[in-house]
Amino acid sequence: MESQLGLGEESFDLRYSVWVREVLNELPDCFTITDPCVPGHPIVFASNGFLKMVGYSREEVVGRNGRMFQGPETDRRSVMVIREAIREERGVQISLLNYRKDGSPFLMLFQMCPVFSKEDDRVINFVGVQVPLSRRPRLSGLRLRSECEDGGGVRDTVFRCCRREVCSDSILERGRASSVESVSSLDDQEDEINEPCEANEREKAKASAALNNILSVLTNYSEFTGRFVSRKRCCPTGNARLVSSLNISLGRIKQSFVLTDALLPDMPIVYASEAFLKLTGYARPEVLGRNCRFLSGTHTDQSTQFEIKECIRNEQACTVRILNYRKDRTSFWNFLHISPVRNASGKVAFFVGIQIDERCNNDDRHGLRPEMRQLSVVGAVKVAVRGLSMGASTS
Repeated sequence: MESQLGLGEESFDLRYSVWVREVLNELPDCFTITDPCVPGHPIVFASNGFLKMVGYSREEVVGRNGRMFQGPETDRRSVMVIREAIREERGVQISLLNYRKDGSPFLMLFQMCPVFSKEDDRVINFVGVQVPLSRRPRLSGLRLRSECEDGGGVRDTVFRCCRREVCSDSILERGRASSVESVSSLDDQEDEINEPCEANEREKAKASAALNNILSVLTNYSEFTGRFVSRKRCCPTGNARLVSSLNISLGRIKQSFVLTDALLPDMPIVYASEAFLKLTGYARPEVLGRNCRFLSGTHTDQSTQFEIKECIRNEQACTVRILNYRKDRTSFWNFLHISPVRNASGKVAFFVGIQIDERCNNDDRHGLRPEMRQLSVVGAVKVAVRGLSMGASTS
């Protein structure tokens, strides 16, 4: 971990100059900065406010992944939302329950934003702002340390919420008449706590203002080194959602296939393999951003196209034989397999289409039947997409 920590800190200082740490430490906000380019996606900067909030020292936090603050009651769906935002290199704002060093839980509004290099549009950092929520977490079966006045004493009590004025021991020890009133008050408080813990507008505004201040500092201090950064991509492209590490993983797959974005209108192609470009004769810029229909031609069967459309609409896999056309307008029978690719949260993010020229159907150089070759590509793509999502995990 020490080598990764040194790599992350060195990269951070070279990008913004060593003075940036002093300026960031003067900000009153709770925030961390992480480096997705270093294995394990570690924290490379933690503000004084954040360290005070979680009770850790800087040495205990820097170099480690944000997972260290998660615990038994941390909502896994919220964690998946953050993981997907990291994979897709976009911002997110979500309520999250984390844990301090002493084991006590706290609710916070977590707002995260990527920082892009102006040189190559690569994400070089993520800034995460944490704003403690005024509502306290309702936990089940956890021992929380709470001060309950009981004859002037202080005791540790196990109960379902950590509101100071609610103490189960004191309710049991009171008289029957006052107990009815206390239980009624407790029910009202439980109803309030059972409501979803959402941040109010003041807390959201505080998180956004803090994020703007941090990004302003990073932008200004990147000018000292000439390695300019931005909170937005300078040159958004059709495959912007595919981060460099996913492109590298997909590049290892030697079969002919394309990846289309299920979340964009008309499902454009966001990745095309070298084998696909060789099969069709197109250059990559001529393919990216277009729907796969551009391979169709005069004699392409419309009923087969409709079958493909229906399978995609129903998020199902299908295998068809369809007449397609190369760039030089020569035709070939395409033994085509299409399959949905789901992200870590279970939603369909992409569709992969694997093409095999029917003339090569009996080609056994790979030792596999065409159907098995197609399924192996589907499996490899799914592993790449989900593996990237898991590898980018953070709290």
